[in-house]
Amino acid sequence: MAAQVVGASRSSRRALKVNRPAVMRSIVIAGVRYRPLMATLSTHVLDTASGRPASGIAVSVEKDGAVIARGVTDGDGRVAQLAASLEPGRYRLVFELGGRFFRRVALDVEIGSEPKYHVPLLVTPFGLTSYRGS
Repeated sequence: MAAQVVGASRSSRRALKVNRPAVMRSIVIAGVRYRPLMATLSTHVLDTASGRPASGIAVSVEKDGAVIARGVTDGDGRVAQLAASLEPGRYRLVFELGGRFFRRVALDVEIGSEPKYHVPLLVTPFGLTSYRGS
């Protein structure tokens, strides 16, 4: 049984130039095309006013209005693996901040073909910021 990797040969040459591994787009084994592994999503929340992680924050992931994963930030303000096996598409990441001025924050994110996604949230009583982490 021979396997053929589709899309990796060209990106492998490109990847060598930037010192990153190639992204496998699909694998063909015995004439059947398989999609790559699904993505994972993690997050953490930092209270930048106090300079500390925000523990005990409820976080959920929604797809088309339905909750598909839930977690609570730990003592380090992290949810290490909030969701696993995510297919490419749009998801809503919802942070329930509770008694703060910003009570609920919802971020719409686009999951693509990369294996890992990390979305930090920085909160203060006066503002908030989020970004795509590593």
